[in-house]
Amino acid sequence: MTQSFPLTRDEALARWRAFLPHVPAYAAGRNYVTMAPQRHVSGLSPAVRLGLITPQEIVRDTLEEHGYQPAEKWLQEVCWRTYWKGWLQQRPQIWRAWRQRVHALRETLPDAVKQRMEAVSAGHSGVAVMDHFARELAETGYLHNHARMWWASFWIHAERLPWELGADFFFQHLLDADPASNTLSWRWVAGLQTAGKTYLVRRGNLERFCEPALLQDTRGLERLEDGCVTAAIPREDLDMSPHALPDLPDRAPEVTGRFGLWMHADDLCLESSPLRSLRPAGIIAITSQPAYDHYRLSPQRISSLHAALQDGAGRASAHFRCPAGVLEAADTAAALGAWLQEQRMDTLVSMRPHTGPVADALPAIRRTLASLGIGLHLVQRPWEAQLFPLACAGFFPYWEKTSRKLREGLLT
Repeated sequence: MTQSFPLTRDEALARWRAFLPHVPAYAAGRNYVTMAPQRHVSGLSPAVRLGLITPQEIVRDTLEEHGYQPAEKWLQEVCWRTYWKGWLQQRPQIWRAWRQRVHALRETLPDAVKQRMEAVSAGHSGVAVMDHFARELAETGYLHNHARMWWASFWIHAERLPWELGADFFFQHLLDADPASNTLSWRWVAGLQTAGKTYLVRRGNLERFCEPALLQDTRGLERLEDGCVTAAIPREDLDMSPHALPDLPDRAPEVTGRFGLWMHADDLCLESSPLRSLRPAGIIAITSQPAYDHYRLSPQRISSLHAALQDGAGRASAHFRCPAGVLEAADTAAALGAWLQEQRMDTLVSMRPHTGPVADALPAIRRTLASLGIGLHLVQRPWEAQLFPLACAGFFPYWEKTSRKLREGLLT
């Protein structure tokens, strides 16, 4: 079950160039799950998650090569990730509530439930195909999207386990673990994201879309016979009303004096960002083992993040012609403050983090910099400035507006 995924920008661009001619076949083949690496999916999601290659680049190249109609399903899937990000950016309380529930459940669940969760996530549920998917995720850091939906449904509706801890298992292991896509997709499978609508795993669907070799071992399949799995919609009392998006510029700020750039794992291609024309005195990225421990990230996920950060720092140093480094520190805010002081900088500039672990550090960063008299400028990409406000309701109203912009050439 070995797979490799692009963790540098050069690798991501090469993978994308190789996949681009196959985009028109994506719609017909995207749902099929095989033992070998998938032919009909790009394998770019870890690189997109880390900003090594951007949705805008992918959409632009797709439209130039194929036009809109032959590539519509692919374009829709590329834009789903932006939709989830924009939707969660307007409702950060859902991210916070999920994290709080993860910690509370770990403390309060009965031992029998914890033991069953450990067995299912370790690939010892007794349903052979689901156990294969659990082991594949742990070994490769990846699962086909259809397999993710089946497994999430199995966890929630067949095993009756808390969706929050299933989502946490994915978040620990997936190389493309995106706070918005992961959290909201699990909520959708559970029947929380779209009220009353759940996703139920069925043997008939598995047999239609799985390579036969995946179902040769039939142990436990009787549990998934069509009609056997019924919805277990969790109870929830959570305010889902949207908050106003922050009014951030989508162009580089006018900065005087010495300033530095903060590079983080939500955007690792600063040379193609609105900041590309700036001339900083230095660039810094922070890694934090305490943060990794807090989220219980797998060693594979940590090493992939470090590889991408090192690549981003190298490219940024070459582009901006200044030193760029990756620093390990227990406290991101304190480390940024100390670095800025050491470098005698007056201002810190960064691309805006999205709702999730990086953005969770922002309040402490603001307090630290304010105490030192250092300014902070956050900038968003024009792609997000245009599309995040459209993610105010369901996906299809968002897609209707987004697709119109794509057809009119307004987003490329």
